[in-house]
Amino acid sequence: MSTEQSGNRPGLLQSVLTNKCPHCRRGDLFVNPNPYDLKDTMKMPDVCPVCGQRFELQTGFYFGTGFVSYGLTVFLSGVTFIIWWFTIGMSVHDNRLFWWLGCNAALLILLQPPIQRLARSVWIAFFVRYEPPAI
Repeated sequence: MSTEQSGNRPGLLQSVLTNKCPHCRRGDLFVNPNPYDLKDTMKMPDVCPVCGQRFELQTGFYFGTGFVSYGLTVFLSGVTFIIWWFTIGMSVHDNRLFWWLGCNAALLILLQPPIQRLARSVWIAFFVRYEPPAI
């Protein structure tokens, strides 16, 4: 049963993680759902296709997403470091730290398009409040 049929309010975390409009939590933030289509990975419609909320609130609105993206990558690096530490271990007597650095760098490069999208979704959710649809 979908949230529209049951009348439940869509969750903030779910709408941010699935890149939905923060105002109605139903419309898509991005034109193309595939983040790895690098030609259109960051292309957004001007307004939400469901509720009409403008996505660019002011000129240069998304410049702040760099801070969010940085925080997400630091958090992800910390998680991979802890996982590496408990599964493989760290030692000053071999190159395990450098192997983690290389694997972490490769992972961050591969995950960069979804991280950028998630950063935009988090950033706009800070400034646009949810408003339930009028029934």
